[in-house]
Amino acid sequence: PMYFFLSNLALADTGFISTTVPRMLVNIQTQSKSITYGACLTQVSFFILFACWDVLLLTVMAYDRFVAICHPLHYLVIMNPRFCGFLVLVSCFISLLDSQLHCLMVSQLTFYMEVKIPHFFCDPSQLLNLARSDTFTKNILEYFIGAILGGVPVSGILFSYSRIISLILRVPSSGGRYKAFSTCGSHLSVVCLFFGTGLGAYLSSAISSSPRKDAVASVMYTVVAPMLNPFIYSLRNRDINRALWRL
Repeated sequence: PMYFFLSNLALADTGFISTTVPRMLVNIQTQSKSITYGACLTQVSFFILFACWDVLLLTVMAYDRFVAICHPLHYLVIMNPRFCGFLVLVSCFISLLDSQLHCLMVSQLTFYMEVKIPHFFCDPSQLLNLARSDTFTKNILEYFIGAILGGVPVSGILFSYSRIISLILRVPSSGGRYKAFSTCGSHLSVVCLFFGTGLGAYLSSAISSSPRKDAVASVMYTVVAPMLNPFIYSLRNRDINRALWRL
């Protein structure tokens, strides 16, 4: 199950980073920063899709680690292939629904003829700030959706790790505690990296009004975090380490 979820996380990270980075590289190479209205909506849709899928997959993987550590004897029964596939499909469906809601919300906005987005991609929050029409209701809807699809996964991850940590602290031997912690060490590192950089980006945008700082903070969770995920999981995997040493 861990490798099944990890392969889907890699797919989500690839889509997440491919939504913004290629366009940014083209803009740098051609010195042209324009994007059509349709391409902007498409970018918003795919950005929300893969970002939400990433968050939900990290939540599912936290539940997988919870079952593996807290219920090891029932692990293969609970996390059977059908249930794992169901969890991935549900997370993908919720992400698709969220992206379409955001795309529909942005498509209802009216803008001036030429809008300059102070960012390297079409961030939905930036588009709401630049809209000419009334965005109060749409802001409330965006915060409500963000609270549900952000608060529920974070609560699930915190609950899983609170149970895991409470169980690890009751393990008598230090070797057993280390083995239990190493089981979820990679996932915990990825969760802290993704949520830490994402939360830092939005907190910095709320505190500071500098577009340059907002863009730099966004690079951390849209580019750096997905890029480091393969290294985190690879360096903590014994099979991959042995293969690298043999190579």
